[in-house]
Amino acid sequence: MTVFEKPGPDNTNDACRIAIERAMQKQAPIVASSTDGNAGVQLCKIAEEMGYKGKIIIVTHAYGSKEPGKNVFKDENREIISKYGVQFVTASHVLSGVERGLSSKFQGVYPAEIIAHALRMVCSGLKVAVEIGCMALDAGTIDYGKEVICMGGTGHGLDTVVVMSPSHAGRILETRVHEILCKPY
Repeated sequence: MTVFEKPGPDNTNDACRIAIERAMQKQAPIVASSTDGNAGVQLCKIAEEMGYKGKIIIVTHAYGSKEPGKNVFKDENREIISKYGVQFVTASHVLSGVERGLSSKFQGVYPAEIIAHALRMVCSGLKVAVEIGCMALDAGTIDYGKEVICMGGTGHGLDTVVVMSPSHAGRILETRVHEILCKPY
């Protein structure tokens, strides 16, 4: 396992190479988070450079996550990424979504938030990777019961890569993380 000195976007290129190499070995799809699309563009360019021909799914923030009716994913990045034949998943986050709204309003803690905080004990990117794997499965962009390479990050960029078998959100505790390929210290 590669351990990066610190979290953040400076690790994106290395994380992409680690993910693509393992995806090629396992003949597995890659599911990656991308807030504004910058990390998604980097992933696509590196995948092309390395000769990766497998499936790539980019999971974005939901509309309204930062500002009602708006999506923070840059249109120009969506255009670039679309040229690579990548699939997009844009949906409410499995480990926050509705529960974050409730906890903000009623000052409580809810089960999905507890799962999210437990995963963050390892690193924020692990929480993101588990979440987007489930979101991609729920959206029908990956096959149930198959291993995938999931990429998450801390804030912006990608710094965590795992091999996992996601489950549907309604059965999230059946999700299995098989390998952590890289993460920040």
